[in-house]
Amino acid sequence: MNRNIRVRFAPSPTGALHIGGGHTALFNWLWARHNGGKFILRIEDTDLARSTKEYEQTIMSGMTWLGLDWDEGPDKGGDYGPYRQSERLDIYREYAEKLLSEGKAYRDGEAIIFRVEHGQDISFDDTVYGRIDVMSDGLKEKDSDKLKDIVIIKSDGMPTYNYAVVIDDHLMNITDVIRGEDHISNTPKQILIYRALGWDVPKFAHLPMILGRDKKKLSKRHGATSIYEYRDMGYMPDSVFNFLALLGWSAGDDKEIFTRNEAAELFELSRVTRRPAVFDFDKLNYINQEHLKRLDPMTRLNMIKPFWLEAGLPVDEVEKSRGENWLAEALTLMEGRGRTAKEMADFSDYFVSFEPVKKRWDASDVDKEKLREFFTMIFAQPVFKAPELEIAARDWVSAREGAKMKEYAMPLRFALTGMKVSPGIFEVAEHLGREECEKRLKFYGLL
Repeated sequence: MNRNIRVRFAPSPTGALHIGGGHTALFNWLWARHNGGKFILRIEDTDLARSTKEYEQTIMSGMTWLGLDWDEGPDKGGDYGPYRQSERLDIYREYAEKLLSEGKAYRDGEAIIFRVEHGQDISFDDTVYGRIDVMSDGLKEKDSDKLKDIVIIKSDGMPTYNYAVVIDDHLMNITDVIRGEDHISNTPKQILIYRALGWDVPKFAHLPMILGRDKKKLSKRHGATSIYEYRDMGYMPDSVFNFLALLGWSAGDDKEIFTRNEAAELFELSRVTRRPAVFDFDKLNYINQEHLKRLDPMTRLNMIKPFWLEAGLPVDEVEKSRGENWLAEALTLMEGRGRTAKEMADFSDYFVSFEPVKKRWDASDVDKEKLREFFTMIFAQPVFKAPELEIAARDWVSAREGAKMKEYAMPLRFALTGMKVSPGIFEVAEHLGREECEKRLKFYGLL
């Protein structure tokens, strides 16, 4: 904490919060929290045709879902506002006039253009990419040796990105600019403007690009790109946070599962890799499954319940008759089956209702006569508990030459769950209870 760290996330409200934006916001948040600094939200809404208040709110909601709280912003205020660029136009005009008066910029109609001079060394040290050597003579017009000057105020009066970001970052005391590597090419232009205004240049750290598994830039063809889509698919915010943190950074010691606080404590920009990060759904699913396992039963139930309700299952009726705890304990039996809340809901629907079971299995593939003797014995047991039921079943099967346990356990599994795979079927039977199990077996003519 040797510097008063101030970082910012500056999205354009022209769409929802996407993976790339969430990743950038998260790394800024981690660096601020690691150093006891400030994380600022600034809205870059100078694209008036495409920017909307609805998208601004969606971005904020996405950040809140991820657990990325900000210290200053358009909704919170602060000492360095306004925090929307559309409310800072007078500020941009003031500094443009200063550059004009000093001969560092000129007018071209209604636009104001910053003059790029020959022979300026605009190299910089990037925390991730190291030394990047650039001379102003490299900033040329396409197919020409003429230097390309930089538009700072467009003819409609709006500032350009490379100009406004310098003004905002300086006036908001931003110490570290952490953003995607696609901005590396913008940095030399911004350094020229910092110098022309006589301002110190902040530290820069550019984050690696995120690629799909085919090593191409992440896009909709690779799957969901909006943060909210992951919420709707049943991923936990803790898991998405954990996964995004691992895209281009390592917590060390092969540690892959961690909380927000653990990540903030361990985070170092110097350990961000410059190699492109691959968005691997298998890794996301593994991380989400691990976080689901660690939830307390009632929190897990509250995550799963909306997906049962969406499937039209009678959750309220079950809670009234058996209690919330009964459903929470049913999910505990799942022992981590299901990589997302939605999958876990799909894999456990038979605890809520018998109707999905009927749709999945019709008992047409079993010898009912052969099975009735076994099931009659099972339901004659005085104690309807998993250990006792399993012992009775194994004793009965072993007493019959050539009989195999799966010939009897599998039809029981299908009759109770409609699935080929489930938790231990005798544990499922115990949890459903004798009465419910009898009802299901009788429906199939197996009792």
